[in-house]
Parts: sequence; C-alpha cells; structure tokens
Amino acid sequence: MTLPTDMLAIAIAAPGGPEMLQPQRLPLPHCGPGEVLVRVAAAGVNGPDLAQRRGHYAPPPGASPLPGLEVVGEVAAIGADVGGFAPGEAVMALTNGGGYAEYVAVPAGQVLPVPQGWSFPQAAALPETWFTLTQTLVMRAGLAPGMSVLVHGGAGGIGGAAIQICSIIGARAIAVVSDPAKAEYCAALGAIASIDRTREDIAERVMVLTDGHGADRVVDVVGGAMAAVNIAASARAGHIVQISTLEGGTASVNLRQMMAKDLTLSGSTLRPQPAATKAAIARRIHADFLPALAAPGFPRPAITRFALDEAAAAHAFMESRRHRGKLILQTAFGGAKDPS
Repeated sequence: MTLPTDMLAIAIAAPGGPEMLQPQRLPLPHCGPGEVLVRVAAAGVNGPDLAQRRGHYAPPPGASPLPGLEVVGEVAAIGADVGGFAPGEAVMALTNGGGYAEYVAVPAGQVLPVPQGWSFPQAAALPETWFTLTQTLVMRAGLAPGMSVLVHGGAGGIGGAAIQICSIIGARAIAVVSDPAKAEYCAALGAIASIDRTREDIAERVMVLTDGHGADRVVDVVGGAMAAVNIAASARAGHIVQISTLEGGTASVNLRQMMAKDLTLSGSTLRPQPAATKAAIARRIHADFLPALAAPGFPRPAITRFALDEAAAAHAFMESRRHRGKLILQTAFGGAKDPS
C-alpha cells in the first residue's frame, strides 16, 4: 500500500472552547516497532477529549498531542515485531491519542478486529467505553451474574456500554435517565428498568427495584453530590465505580454509612495506563465480549455522525448533553467505505 506523506488531522490550537479544534495538514505518524498504523474511517468523541481540549487532561509522555482515543478503520502498515494483522484488515483500536486524524499509530496490543456485522461508524463507538468499563467494572469491581447495577447517564456512551456489558454477563442494569426517550433507548440496550432523575428519588427507587437489597455495583459519571446518593443506593459490600465527574470533582460523603455498608469506591483513568495493562484489557474484551457483540441481533449504540473537520461542532453538541449513544467523526475514507 502506497501511503501519502501528509493527512488531515484536528489539532488543539490552545486550551479553550470547541473553536480551539482546528483542521490542519500534518505528516503521517511513524509506525514504530510493536505498532499498527491504522487508516482511520471514524473516530469516537469522548469526555476525555473535551477535557484535553479545555487543558485539563494532558497526554501521557510520548503520546500524540492530538485528541482522539478510539478509532476504527483498516490496517495501513505494520511495525516490526507485530504479528496477527494484515494490510487492509478491518480493525478498531484504543489509541493513546491522535485519533482525530486520517491515520494513527497504535500499540498492537490495543488493536482488535471489528465485530462481525458491525459497520465502521458503529464500531467506532466501542473501544474507549468498552476498555474503560472492562477495566473498572469487570476486572476491578468484579461484575458477576445476578448483580444489580445502577448506571448513571444510561443513554450516554459509557452508560450504554455498561448496560450492554451487564446484559452479556447476566447482571441487571438500572439506568438513570432524564426523559422517556432515553429510558426507551436504554431498554433497547438491555436495561431492566430506568429511573428518571428529574422526578424520582434515585436511592428510593433503587431500593424498590431491588426489593430493598440496593445496587451491588454503581457506575457513576456525575460526581459531586451524586456520591452521597450512590452510597444510599448501594447494597452491603457494594462497589461504586467512578468513571467521570461531570458535575463536580469533590464530594461530601457519609463515611460511617460507607463503613456500615462495607462499601468500596474506586476511580481511575484509562489513558495513562501502561501498554501491558491496556493489552490485558483488550484480551479480556476479545475473549469475553467480541463473540456476544458479533451475535445476530445484538443491539447497536445510537450514532450521531460529523465529518472529521466538524470536530468543533461535535464537541459543542456533546457539551449540550442532548445526544444519545456516541458521537463519531467520519473521515473521507470512512464515508467511502460506509455501506449505509
């Protein structure tokens, strides 16, 4: 495959609003040993991208300064010491940065095949959220069949993935939403019930839905005052997984209540994790989740598409919190390959 010398990419001109995302022509990234160069068809838009644009989430040492943590596309080149991939193969990948571009170099351990039956735009919604939740909810918090799981932001990217992971494992996801349309969407993904946070008491409703047991696991993207609600809603020996802090990075909590319930509260960020950790997460996804994702009839997340050079508009739309599912940036190559 003959590669071009440069590519369209989205750079952050300076920390600030969506207008700081600016299209540029940049050289193709070097595909080093242990890496796969992916020709990007689509890149997912995620909360950490917004934080990086605002200047609050710096790339780890050695990572691309460009935003973008997940991509789907085709293998364009293979670095030394990499096996198991072929040029032209359809893949999805968790990147360390640089996904908002027409090409990105990714450690081979973070590259997975596109699930059978999934289009490029659909698969672009998977890596970042599924890596995050496999690490935190599955591997760290020990999600198991039969558990009740309270999922905040159920109609968002993280929430939707959490619901689907619960469905695959055999846990019971209870989605927190803000309107009936989002509740309907969560039900289609596999949620057994929804709680409307605009008119219902979350902790009280959880207790009703679990016959007084409480939530064995909580996936929280809200933070702030929601921490106290999560503690009240949790079952004894429950585990609260803090994924994001959309409404506040500090909280006042009842430590005695946490102790009495024997609760665990854990938090982490995915991007700074070492390559070996990310590769281990990828192996877990490949073994435990890819077969289910490829099954006929498995529900797909809702997708809202923007062109790559419309990244600023995508960020503004995500900040409005009006979307369901995932936002993606589609390249010209992705548009040409998209059967829909």
